[in-house]
Amino acid sequence: MSDRAQDPDEVFDVVDAANRVIGRERRSVIHARGLRHRAVHLLWLDARGLLCLQRRSFRKDSCPGLISTSCAGHLDAGEDYLPAMVRELREENGVVVDPAALAEVDAPPEHADLGHEFVRVYLLRGDHPFRIHPPEVDALLWRTPAEADAWSRRDPRAFSTSFVHLMARPAVRAALGLAKG
Repeated sequence: MSDRAQDPDEVFDVVDAANRVIGRERRSVIHARGLRHRAVHLLWLDARGLLCLQRRSFRKDSCPGLISTSCAGHLDAGEDYLPAMVRELREENGVVVDPAALAEVDAPPEHADLGHEFVRVYLLRGDHPFRIHPPEVDALLWRTPAEADAWSRRDPRAFSTSFVHLMARPAVRAALGLAKG
């Protein structure tokens, strides 16, 4: 783990409109050009049913200081979604889980609100020891899913665009026990 919020020279797969790999490029180029790529997001519900919200580090290059999903990140070149989710959870939140603990709940297509990323959304349940990585994560906040939903509707500018987009998706709402949007 580095003390940087992100590495502009990380290499990710570039994908086409059907999510097929068509090349590889550096993070900085992908983001500057708005190229399609892949990412993961996690929704973590503790034993009390509270949703973990992550306040992104103020040092991040996208959505600094905004509230987002419990954990999120890009797939490295050649990496698959589930291993990327396990890796990101360990890197950002210090949580080590077996891949079987993660349930895929949604697979949104690429969208501008998602940073031109094809996303897989995973659900983690239960209490897990955590230790945030400050270059990437400012804080973890715990709210009921209903509180998080109401807060993001009331003040969407406090949240990452990806969080707002994902919270409107029926599969995400169902996974969190929320009524239809």
